[in-house]
Amino acid sequence: MSLSLTLACVWALVANILAMTPSRDFHWRNAYILITVGIPIVGFVAYQHGPWVGMLVLAGGCSVLRWPVIYLGRWLRRAGRNTPAE
Repeated sequence: MSLSLTLACVWALVANILAMTPSRDFHWRNAYILITVGIPIVGFVAYQHGPWVGMLVLAGGCSVLRWPVIYLGRWLRRAGRNTPAE
């Protein structure tokens, strides 16, 4: 197994362990850290194995961090409605 896929698996393991621990802020601090570490890992996987494997790893990360992705989608939808008409 390559280094990039090993790092992606370690990231997923750490994400699942962090999800099982108690948190006062509903795990948002953990999510920010996982996103910050996960984006370069996805890029590294895509660099070593191609865009399709990179997109699979990205989909796996999005399934683990689904609430930040849901809130990002809501924010983008709300920002798209607030654009001035031309």
